Amino acid sequence: MKKTVLITGATSGIGLACARRFADNGDQLILTGRNAQRLAEIEQELTAKGTSVLTLTFDVRDSTLAAQLIATLPAQWQQIDVLVNNAGLALGLEPEYEGNPEDWDAMIDTNIKGLLTMTRLIVPRMVERNRGHVINVGSVAGDAAYAGGNVYCATKAAVKAITDGLRIDVANTAVRVTNLKPGLVETNFSNIRFHGDTHRAATVYQGIKPLTGDDIAQVAVFAANAPEHVQIAEVLTLATHQASGSVIARAKSEE
Repeated sequence: MKKTVLITGATSGIGLACARRFADNGDQLILTGRNAQRLAEIEQELTAKGTSVLTLTFDVRDSTLAAQLIATLPAQWQQIDVLVNNAGLALGLEPEYEGNPEDWDAMIDTNIKGLLTMTRLIVPRMVERNRGHVINVGSVAGDAAYAGGNVYCATKAAVKAITDGLRIDVANTAVRVTNLKPGLVETNFSNIRFHGDTHRAATVYQGIKPLTGDDIAQVAVFAANAPEHVQIAEVLTLATHQASGSVIARAKSEE
């Protein structure tokens, strides 16, 4: 059955991969992000393939604008079947005592408060209809801290707790809640983390074949299309040579 799927942070990485996979699944998409031009390009790409797309340009940290845009959705877009809370970022890899408070604010406001904002705006209608699915993009980083990950790991631990809490809150309904926990995924994630230092970002993926955004998108679509009595509560997806957030077996470079 065709669904209406809202994906935050849909202009790149896992969010963009989810948009393409849900489009291939025949769903109609509400795509959000901060970059209006990039959203327009993605809309053009997907509509050319026959997908109905609505784009909303806002930062999930702006709860007021988010609420305004969701409240004024056209009638055909108001019944959101799947919410993919993907918008998130990591900034910096310094010891906690050397961290940048501005980076902390950005991660906390996006990864935690932005996710809560979208959940608060969308889930009440799911509960009223007794139907819907929330897919939160967490991380293996939410399972245990790694060196330099301090605040980012804390935000993803919060995503796990928030996701588990929501699942408990809606257990008396048919609304399903999923936490996707990717490991090492090669996107622009590391480039953002290192504030545009592409050389440093590239070293993150050296010596290992990482996951792609599409690998995670396939899991999201699978979870969303499981039988109605099946709730995929949590999925940890790692690259073959990654054992945890901090244990990665990298191939030795030849001298």
